[in-house]
Amino acid sequence: MADKSESGSLEIEQFVFFYKMLTQRDEVWKVFQDYSEDGEKLMLEELQSFLSVEQHEGEQSAQHAQELIERYEPSETGNKQGAMSLDGFQMYLCSQEGSIFKPEHQDLYQDMSQPLSHYFISSSHNTYLLEDQLRGQSSLEAYIQALKRGCRCVEVDCWDGYDGDPVVYHGHTLTSKILFKDVISTLKEYAFRASEFPVILSIENHCSVEQQTVMAQYLRQILGDMLQTTLLDGQVPQQLPSPQELKGKILLKAKKIGGLEEYVDETCTDEVSDEEEMANCDAEMASTEDSPDKKSKAKSKMSRELSDLVVYCKSVHFDGFEHARSHAKCYEISSFSESKAKKLAKEYNTRQLSRTYPGGLRTDSSNYNPQDMWSVGCQIVALNFQTAGLEMDLNDGLFRQNGCCGYVIKPDFMRDGNTQFSPDKPEEREGYKPLRLSIQVISGQQLPKVNQKEGSIVDPLVRVEIYGVPQDQAKDETSHINNNGFNPVWNETLDFTIHTPELALVCFVVEDHDKASRNDFIGQYTLPFMCIQPGYRHIHLLSKDGTAIPPSSLFVNISISELT
Repeated sequence: MADKSESGSLEIEQFVFFYKMLTQRDEVWKVFQDYSEDGEKLMLEELQSFLSVEQHEGEQSAQHAQELIERYEPSETGNKQGAMSLDGFQMYLCSQEGSIFKPEHQDLYQDMSQPLSHYFISSSHNTYLLEDQLRGQSSLEAYIQALKRGCRCVEVDCWDGYDGDPVVYHGHTLTSKILFKDVISTLKEYAFRASEFPVILSIENHCSVEQQTVMAQYLRQILGDMLQTTLLDGQVPQQLPSPQELKGKILLKAKKIGGLEEYVDETCTDEVSDEEEMANCDAEMASTEDSPDKKSKAKSKMSRELSDLVVYCKSVHFDGFEHARSHAKCYEISSFSESKAKKLAKEYNTRQLSRTYPGGLRTDSSNYNPQDMWSVGCQIVALNFQTAGLEMDLNDGLFRQNGCCGYVIKPDFMRDGNTQFSPDKPEEREGYKPLRLSIQVISGQQLPKVNQKEGSIVDPLVRVEIYGVPQDQAKDETSHINNNGFNPVWNETLDFTIHTPELALVCFVVEDHDKASRNDFIGQYTLPFMCIQPGYRHIHLLSKDGTAIPPSSLFVNISISELT
């Protein structure tokens, strides 16, 4: 059709015509026609009307309309007339400004002056592993990748190494070993490339007192001033410092001899009984509860040098939220496995930090649903970053906002110690306002094949999943479109009720329908409900490991309204 001369090749004009045939879309044209009087262009007032009515921009639509014309209209004529052609209109809708994610939430927009306990913190479990927990490779690359993704809490499992040099690996397994000093050097180089806000270094310590002292020496020598070893104002804090105050700093999370209030002779080394060891250590030790180390009745020792490096993150045993609220200090932090968290997590933390991690039976490095932990206020929800899947999609989705800095402030009702919020009864909290989310799934664009077999064509469907408090958990999906991954059109609407929008995540999943077996994954995109832009929007799909797969996208129309 484009090769009108039948020469077997395309002239420039013919190629442009052919390209427009492939890329111009009827569903976008129909929206364009609804606001264009002459059907050829949108005048400034018409574009302003579209932005106000459909994109819900209100008073700012007038100025924004002019900016969009200047930014996306490809023709000089259109720019001079103050008008937008169909090409410019489609370019705008496909841009980041036309995406589902609010542009203003992509930058650092939240208050970073609150105590650390008022934030969700992107956190990694067994950060050193690239694969499973039994035979997987330990690698510095795993730390690099986690830090590049904005992770702000990394874990180090430390064991005695040969020649007095501590090593990092998953103890009593066949996982490979790397040197502790190399991990710390890597941390120094990459800690603040993706974010300037503090990194928590979570130490799971299995070393002798001698090698603990070596660890302390490496931490001081390699990290220098980056390591926060003193109180900011010299006073025992009543609340934790803020991410803003701790910019560029690394905090050590480990056991500590005594508390910040106590004066202890710096030259002594405390002996810790088996019972005290178990009371102070991180609960992740439960994953190795059958190990000889744990069965030993012998007393273990703790290095004063290493203890002195712990300031704001002293690891203590978790005895429940009520006990923590009434007895614990703000600088004390508890770690507990997912199973224990599910039993005990009935209240949220406002004053101190808590950390959760995958259960010890997850030897394949699988993950648990982090949303369950965020919904009860746990700040440090550690996941296996090396394992792609829904759980990491949720983690990436939550921390995609606020400049991808690894810190997301909790909702007001989770920061106020006087608020009685229960994720099981969201309607009982003050200010409860449920919302209706309506998603018209219009079309898809250039969806990738699920395999490279010649002639393979996908039968795509779109599923929308809501993750949040229990009442918000929901999913619904469109029908599938046969044999069309290039430009499938659904025009189907999915409706949801959101009871706690501040905690909800919305996940868009595209799958290849298979009536005989499990559907194949095509792409996904996850974001916080509060970051959604209503109106006609594109969703730029990501692969299973969270990388972009351009130009694959979904075109949707989103409406958010109060539930009446």
